[in-house]
Amino acid sequence: MHRRDLLKSAVAAGVGVVSAGAPRAEAGGAGQNQRRSTGAADYETFDLGDFPLLSGEVLRSASLAYQTHGELSAARDNVIVYPTWYAGRHTSNASSIGEDLALDPSRYFIVVPDQFGNGLSSSPSNSPAPQDRMRFPLVHPYDNVRAQHRLLTERYGIDRIKLVVGFSMSGQQAFHWGALYPDMVERIAPICGSAKTAVHNFVFLEGIKAALTADCAWAGGDYTSPPVAGLRAFSRVYAGWYASQSFFREGLHDTGGGVEGFLAGAERSFGRFDANDLLAMLATWQAADISAHPRFGGDLAAALGAIRARAFVMPSRTDLYFPPEDNEIEVPQMPNAELRVIPSIRGHLAGGGGNPEDRRWVSDQLEELLAT
Repeated sequence: MHRRDLLKSAVAAGVGVVSAGAPRAEAGGAGQNQRRSTGAADYETFDLGDFPLLSGEVLRSASLAYQTHGELSAARDNVIVYPTWYAGRHTSNASSIGEDLALDPSRYFIVVPDQFGNGLSSSPSNSPAPQDRMRFPLVHPYDNVRAQHRLLTERYGIDRIKLVVGFSMSGQQAFHWGALYPDMVERIAPICGSAKTAVHNFVFLEGIKAALTADCAWAGGDYTSPPVAGLRAFSRVYAGWYASQSFFREGLHDTGGGVEGFLAGAERSFGRFDANDLLAMLATWQAADISAHPRFGGDLAAALGAIRARAFVMPSRTDLYFPPEDNEIEVPQMPNAELRVIPSIRGHLAGGGGNPEDRRWVSDQLEELLAT
């Protein structure tokens, strides 16, 4: 089913899913590796060929963009996977990678895959018809994980992963990695993410989606110029969910421009993305559920129980859409997991590596996890 059809169903039913955008990898055979440059940083693409999705559809001529840090050891035993998150690209992860941090490229080979829909990997904005724009198929987190697995095994010959770490949507991917490949993944560290998108989280996403698609310029995703008013509304609604009430009460939002400056920053952040791409990633987020796989048949307890990896699950104490309560339910059902709550008033932002204090706290937990 195309995401356009899913969106129409959502309008009628009060629920929904959706699609993604940027430069397209050049054609190549499945399994081929090619180097690209964004101007901001170099990255590579791994061609997946026609890639079967969990939905039953096939993503045609699929490609996965990624960046690596450090060197793969001769034994191929120093691998960390750190995927991108919502409205993020591989450059977004850089602040959490460094020789003074747990994700140390002098010790580890760190692979940063760009998720489908972010404009670098296969996305609505860079896919040809008939899978362009809102016709881009629904991608599940398991599809991202399976594509990443192919990259690691086919391109690098990797059969063990020391750690899968992720923030927000990529934190959800960490859960999916642990459930699908329990014999390969030694540790996971989901940061501000859950094993299944909660109903409240889903409803929040419906709100920002409605703000974007209410713009008459949206044209069902077949716009001839960006739906600027919709993107602006989307960004401003989302901005109120980034952080906690205390974050705003204490003035941490004000870096010189007041409230308007904070809102303008959100507009710049999301304005880098094609509207269809934002909705494709949002659809993946809404679909996240580690039990939604034939292996588990919708049994969330069984899927959580399948994660044998040592796990530190790290929600932010003040996250408004991935609250600690969701992880408090999940962690006891995982055989080797601990809950480590980030003591921050920065809400969801606490897990993204942008603040030095929160970044150091998370890094310290990762150091401890990697030492076990």
